[in-house]
Amino acid sequence: MFLTITTTGTPESPATDLGFLLHKHPGKAQAFSTSYGQAHVFYPEATDARCTAALLLEVDPVALVRRGKGRGGRGGAPDAALAQYVNDRPYAASSLLAVALSAVFSSALRGVCKALPERAEQPLPLRVEVPALPARGGPDLVRALFEPLGWTVTAEPVPLDERFPEWGDSRYVRLVLDVPDGRLTLGEALRHLYVLLPVLDDAKHYWVSADEVDKLLRAGEGWLADHPEQKLITSRYLARRWSLTREAMERLELVRLADADDTAVEDIDNAVADDGPEEEPDSKPVSLAVQRREAILAALGATGAARVLDLGCGQGQLVQALLKDTRYTEIVGVDVSMRALTVAARRLKLERMGERQADRVSLLQGSLAYTDKRLKGYDAAVLSEVVEHVDPERLPALEYAVFGSARPRTVLVTTPNVEYNVRWETLPAGHVRHGDHRFEWNRAEFRAWAEGVAHQHAYTVAFVPVGPDDPEVGPPTQMAVFTQTTQTTKTTQTTTNDRNNKEAKAA
Repeated sequence: MFLTITTTGTPESPATDLGFLLHKHPGKAQAFSTSYGQAHVFYPEATDARCTAALLLEVDPVALVRRGKGRGGRGGAPDAALAQYVNDRPYAASSLLAVALSAVFSSALRGVCKALPERAEQPLPLRVEVPALPARGGPDLVRALFEPLGWTVTAEPVPLDERFPEWGDSRYVRLVLDVPDGRLTLGEALRHLYVLLPVLDDAKHYWVSADEVDKLLRAGEGWLADHPEQKLITSRYLARRWSLTREAMERLELVRLADADDTAVEDIDNAVADDGPEEEPDSKPVSLAVQRREAILAALGATGAARVLDLGCGQGQLVQALLKDTRYTEIVGVDVSMRALTVAARRLKLERMGERQADRVSLLQGSLAYTDKRLKGYDAAVLSEVVEHVDPERLPALEYAVFGSARPRTVLVTTPNVEYNVRWETLPAGHVRHGDHRFEWNRAEFRAWAEGVAHQHAYTVAFVPVGPDDPEVGPPTQMAVFTQTTQTTKTTQTTTNDRNNKEAKAA
């Protein structure tokens, strides 16, 4: 990855002052270690009339993979093995270069220069060049991001292969940014790059935690609140994490209002009366997803289970909740979607997790339509909002894989109650709650299915309402708690043995 910053000067204000502003001497080539490789700073030219500083980041692909995979043997999300080593990271500017900018030019990024404090506050004629920049959105988006900030933008698409022009352009551009008339300080320019490089790449190559909001607002001070692409910048910078994006947007709105009213942000954010009793804020209704998760945790707690399967774990919300309870010594999330498992791994911060905690959790890719020896011997299994995503003709396969083959002592199944749908004002009549639902059962249908499964596989079953239990249409979610009986019936055992024999012969 390569980036240059050039300025011009006069005998009274020589261009070599850039060395003071960046805190890097023009007469030296310096190297700095980063988490992802080696960063080099050097000056291809340094005269009073013109000075260019270059930042070269040598990315170590192996170190990048090791850092990203974390403790992969104990639950790291599955990735395409080859793509981890063969990609554009060593060559194209991305969030890794933004991190290097922050690490190597930290004082300049803040606009601090003890040697020449007055020069740090002065706008400079600047030219920034990035030979290869991923631009998801193309040259038009590059211009939409930088031009409102005062830059003159040249974004030339890089062809996929110059020998084959019919292949068209790649998603990379050669970027040149100019402010010849000195409208920006060096600190402002660096902060623009720090935020917008990962935005254009539309990717972060490290875990995006809550403190990223503070980093964004610090780097975006003075320009982001009024940027016409504020929402896109915020969402992409925060890796499209909705909760963080909403927080950042709300705080940016406070900044905008404070600037408009010439008021301190704190005065707007903490506008409460100095006298009189404090009023409790209106309590927000608890979402059905949270109520469902709490009902599952309560039911699991009552079973005394220690080793738990979350079958169809999705993005890992339940796994995350289970990890907070030390009663659960082993938690396994299973999902057919590699994308969902990747998101779950990020949510759980597997790459940062301590060894003892990491030993308690693992994420597995697998289909519930097939038996899986890895899932045998657990105390409990949860299928939360899973069965309704399965085609009816495939349900018997799921039933046998869970209740006949894996056979946990307890199985919790939650699914929507279609009768309750009339209570959703925003749900059109006759529609299911999610476009991927193959069906939604009423209470009688769910009870009949659950009792049939329990009888066939030697379980007892009890039913628990989840959410407000409407006297007419019942609860929004229905939960069945299956408990394995102490004696397996002869018929069930024979059926199971027959299936196992068939599987052994097939193998």
